[in-house]
Amino acid sequence: MVGVSKGDKSEILELFLKIGLDDRTAKNTIANNKVTANLTAVIHEAAVTDGCERRIGNLLYTVATKYPTNALVHRPTLLLYIVSSKIKTPAQLEAAFSFFASTGSENFEVDEFEEACGVGVEVSSEDIELTVNEVFEENKNTILELRYRTNVGDLFAHVRKRLPWADPKIVKQLIDARMYELLGERTAADIEKLSKKKEKKEKKEKPEKDEDKKFANDAPVQLPEEDLFPISNFPPPEENYKQVHTEIPFSDGSVLICCNTKEVLDKHLEVTGGNVLTRFPPEPNGYLHIGHAKAMFVDFGLAKERGGYCYLRYDDTNPEAEKKEYIDHIEEIVQWMGWEPFKITYTSDYFQELYELAVELIRRGHAYVDHQTPEEIKEYREKKMNSPWRDRPIAESLKLFEDMRNGRIEEGKATLRMKQDMQNDNFNMYDLIAYRIKFTPHPHAGDKWCIYPSYDYAHCIVDSIENITHSLCTLEFETRRASYFWLLHALGLYQPYVWEYSRLNVSNTVMSKRKLNFLVTNKYVDGWDDPCLMTLAGLRRRGVTSTSINAFVQGIGISRSDSLIRLDRLEYHIREELNKTAPRTMVVLNPLKVVITNMESGTIMHLDAKRWPDAQADDASAFYKVPFSNVVYIEHSDFRMKDSKDYYGLAPGKSVLLRYAFPIKCTEVILSDDKETILQIWAEYDPSKKTKPKGVLHWVAEPSPGVNPLRVEVRLFDKLFNSENPAELDDWLSDLNPDSKVVIPEAYAEPSLHSAAVRDRFQFERLGYFAVDKDSTPEKLVFNRTVTLKDSFPKGGK
Repeated sequence: MVGVSKGDKSEILELFLKIGLDDRTAKNTIANNKVTANLTAVIHEAAVTDGCERRIGNLLYTVATKYPTNALVHRPTLLLYIVSSKIKTPAQLEAAFSFFASTGSENFEVDEFEEACGVGVEVSSEDIELTVNEVFEENKNTILELRYRTNVGDLFAHVRKRLPWADPKIVKQLIDARMYELLGERTAADIEKLSKKKEKKEKKEKPEKDEDKKFANDAPVQLPEEDLFPISNFPPPEENYKQVHTEIPFSDGSVLICCNTKEVLDKHLEVTGGNVLTRFPPEPNGYLHIGHAKAMFVDFGLAKERGGYCYLRYDDTNPEAEKKEYIDHIEEIVQWMGWEPFKITYTSDYFQELYELAVELIRRGHAYVDHQTPEEIKEYREKKMNSPWRDRPIAESLKLFEDMRNGRIEEGKATLRMKQDMQNDNFNMYDLIAYRIKFTPHPHAGDKWCIYPSYDYAHCIVDSIENITHSLCTLEFETRRASYFWLLHALGLYQPYVWEYSRLNVSNTVMSKRKLNFLVTNKYVDGWDDPCLMTLAGLRRRGVTSTSINAFVQGIGISRSDSLIRLDRLEYHIREELNKTAPRTMVVLNPLKVVITNMESGTIMHLDAKRWPDAQADDASAFYKVPFSNVVYIEHSDFRMKDSKDYYGLAPGKSVLLRYAFPIKCTEVILSDDKETILQIWAEYDPSKKTKPKGVLHWVAEPSPGVNPLRVEVRLFDKLFNSENPAELDDWLSDLNPDSKVVIPEAYAEPSLHSAAVRDRFQFERLGYFAVDKDSTPEKLVFNRTVTLKDSFPKGGK
């Protein structure tokens, strides 16, 4: 296909967005001219140039990428079935592909086609529920034994075998519900995977039946990817020569097929002993955010599941953006997240080897020294034109590259570029830069080097040098596969297995390091660990635990489908943990004084209050003492001058129960001179507790006559941005939530909190979960609200 012009690109992008593709998928598609041509043709054939439902658009995209080429004559017929919603699920579409692949260009019977694809077959929710229950009953013993380590994909496959046209979303919901009904909440042990040894032992003890073998080989291709954890299906290291990693088409019509030879793989296995080796490779140019928690879960998690090892490798190829502060932070936060690196390495550890391989790349005719400016490189790439220095003699490039290395050429006057394919359909093959000159000291390597390798050059080579078996990265790197494998092939190096997954995008925040750095640098937030941010340091300071973050990541799964995950899904996992681990206490944010007139001044009772809702009476550690006197403080919001049926707070003439204490009844309200501002409440208490009011309030009392309760500062944190996806806004800064942080400088707390230490977590009864902040001093504690007691987000969306 001829290259798409800039004007055409914007029109095609608009067309792709109309059918419901997300922005990233649409842009990645345009980078591939072949898929662009196919999808454009499909949209026109389907007559949906004015747009369609996202569900239909996703099916059309699948047609554009997977439709059998031997049956193109029947494609318009299939599109009619899709647009009319006669074919509406991925399972039906896969069946249609299989039917047409075997039919080819020959005529076919409509009845046979519709039967093969389940057209008109409606599977009721009741039928699905009945089948799910049958599958669970048949597999109940296994599920109870493995608990949440049960392979959910197997359960899906059993259901789909019996009901191939069932709605996968309903199947997913019912399986999740049955798992929860059968097993209850996840425990810490559920997160652990079966050890390799145990798996082998079980296989020996329980030989597979023929039916089980058949089932195991029936890949559940109809299942949505987001319902699976595909890392369990990755090939073992010893099979990394059987599959083709990628095929790279060149503009001259040739195709480079990239895979390991048996000899190359054998050398790799000699070094690794067949162990799985992964790497978590952050760039030390900022603090890690929650998206990196998913990357850690994937990289460290795969190694742990397979009994292998995971490197923590700093991708430190840009000395201008990197700092020792970030390096130290990353190592510390990885350990806090519960991961133990096999080794800690730096890309800069391999600078000498990378340099020598660059020299070899020039010798083989696959690289050249270029003198184009960044603007000229951009222009030539847009026009798909070769650099005027592309075909200079190898000896000349070798000499110039040595001059670059020895600091004889000014910064910006030369780069080393890979000689790839400037006319390729993939812009990531446009002679990418391998080395550039930077007279900047390196935070790890010092001032030894004045040339630094690019990510595109160094990343794949270091993967190979470290014998990484599975190189896992996010989807934006998918189009770089061609460059990754081209370079390893050009140098004759071992090629890891590569797989891309979707980034973790959380609502009401930004995840771009550039945007995060802008917020920090320009003081929109109080540093990288501001509790408003989705940085891991910020979440930790806010009171979030690493285990709840990992549970959240595990809960959303690992897929190739881009989606925006609502913040309340993370908050759910935070509440689940803190509900079990955070002791209860009482704090009043906006105190209103209540004087109990029928209790003698100076009388102090010390009452038992529960640290845990299920506290047993014979367990002294489950209780703490709270003072109760004739002066107590309740929340201003818990008092109204006018009562109503749906109001359970205090009002004139009305009674409420003070939690762990006594019922009180408001007898008088003391107002200020303006006759509106409430100064204090007078009330009487019922020492016999015969009064049974419906409302229960938290409170804090004067610990001794005339002495105020413990004063603390409370910071109420909320979502940082008002919009769910602020990154899509042109003026994203204007979307900042002005109430993302509200400081209450003079809250009252019960006395036992005075000994709380930084990061201690509590449930403030009726208010939420809170953690002690590092800004606390011996004179005054500071608490951060981690999360409210209930979801405060409006419903809708993911």
